[in-house]
Amino acid sequence: MTSAATTPPLAGLKVLELGQLIAGPFAAKIFAEFGADVVKIEPPVTGDPLRQWRLLHEGTSLWWYVQARNKKSVTADLRSADGQEIARRLARDADIVIENFRPGTLEKWGLSYEALAAANPGLIMVRLSGFGQTGPYRDRPGFGAVGESMGGMRHVTGFPDRPPVRMNISIGDALAALHGVIGALMALHHRETRGGKGQVVDVALYEAVFNMMESLVPDYDLFGEIRGRIGTGLTNIVPSNTYATRDGMSVVIAGNADSIYKRLMHAIGRDDLGQDPSLADNVGRVKRTSDIDGAIGDWARAHDLEHILAALAAADVPHGKIYTAADIVGDPQYLARDMIRQVMLPDGTPLKLPGIVPRLSATPGEMNWVGPPLGAHTDEVLRGVGYSGEEIARLRAAGTI
Repeated sequence: MTSAATTPPLAGLKVLELGQLIAGPFAAKIFAEFGADVVKIEPPVTGDPLRQWRLLHEGTSLWWYVQARNKKSVTADLRSADGQEIARRLARDADIVIENFRPGTLEKWGLSYEALAAANPGLIMVRLSGFGQTGPYRDRPGFGAVGESMGGMRHVTGFPDRPPVRMNISIGDALAALHGVIGALMALHHRETRGGKGQVVDVALYEAVFNMMESLVPDYDLFGEIRGRIGTGLTNIVPSNTYATRDGMSVVIAGNADSIYKRLMHAIGRDDLGQDPSLADNVGRVKRTSDIDGAIGDWARAHDLEHILAALAAADVPHGKIYTAADIVGDPQYLARDMIRQVMLPDGTPLKLPGIVPRLSATPGEMNWVGPPLGAHTDEVLRGVGYSGEEIARLRAAGTI
């Protein structure tokens, strides 16, 4: 039996996930990892399209095993009246509903927040979409790539002489999901501590990206600066860059704090730059970015990666090699903090999955099972909201579940 000290922090919280692919399911995954009872509704037969994305093992995406861990899979055709009734019944007892359909879709299905909250006034609905539930763009289709572009991220990513590039992950969707979780927990706190009712958490992908853009807007407003692409550096923060080594590797070096900068320059044999009063702070260093980056680059190109890592560690300068997946799964820091979990797939195949983030000291998250087979929990969940065996059989015969 789980003791009170180790009871997951979100135990007892009921979450209904109506979304698919990335943003909505990622948000629901976090709730599931920390103990919430998450019921995921998927279309019958096909399920969430993520089940078929990227690399497949025995017909199922490895991504799925991460994205849907600890969730209960229920099949229901939300385009049908019976499927919509299933969602309504589940929402009556839910604390949070998470969805990432195009705005207006739930309304078309009779599952608007107003309709669901009429039977459950404390309900919190997290709505993740490309452009939000209001405004002139609300009806446009909006994937993460569009949000990253409109939010300002793409314009500042890459090299100045090349077109903008994207990160090779769905960062816009992930940022939206995290904002959705934050908003839901804020709404939950309001409901629980102030006697408030439920509410809608409206997250637009472009706004989640925009929220990460630091001083982009005030820099433009006051100085007319449009931040652009500078490659591997960081605009107006010096030195912080990626440098090539003699053995064809790359190393990230971040010596932009004043005291660290001096230690870095000493480590590379350039005390002339380290002790120069005009370079004592970041404002001065920005003016001589090319000189400083050039000195570090020359030093890096003269040494192999391992020598560089050792020298920077001895000088207590923040640095790092560029990790691949192979580096990650064998790294002692990852392993010491339980960031690589070993599981067994249904067919007995061992598989490494990422651990749970963030780490809580008293009530950590846990992985109880990997992403389940399609509809694995349909009968169990429907019985829990009052469906009889005969009704379940009828819904299955009709293709609703």
